[in-house]
Amino acid sequence: MSPVSTADGQLRPSHRRTAVVEALKGGNRFVSAQELHMRMVAEGTRIGLSTVYRALRDAEETGRVDVVQAGTGEKRYRWRRGGEHRHYLVCRVCAASRPVEAEAVEAWVASVVSASGFAAVEHTVELDGVCARCQRAAD
Repeated sequence: MSPVSTADGQLRPSHRRTAVVEALKGGNRFVSAQELHMRMVAEGTRIGLSTVYRALRDAEETGRVDVVQAGTGEKRYRWRRGGEHRHYLVCRVCAASRPVEAEAVEAWVASVVSASGFAAVEHTVELDGVCARCQRAAD
């Protein structure tokens, strides 16, 4: 099913795309498209992996999700609560995440944008490590 655009160019959500968003909102960790798809199917949702990928891509393009790169290069997604851009420290083992203060990064980006004359600049800051719980489990 192809998405239908509204008069302002926004995508009108389909039933399946809405299901992807709701499944993503229901989690509290960053998940890959494959993990989200498997969870949805296990919960009884009939949905294709390609639909999950498209819905996540659309959510990323509209700024509704935070995205981090896993160590494998795979994107992982988390619903953006409160609507603001955040940076996270993500556990490489269990994918637990913690928001981090990044005011210095944001100020630096703003100064680069101002000095460069570029517009619509996007940036990514990736912080990962092993959380305390996973460290204890490894001991």
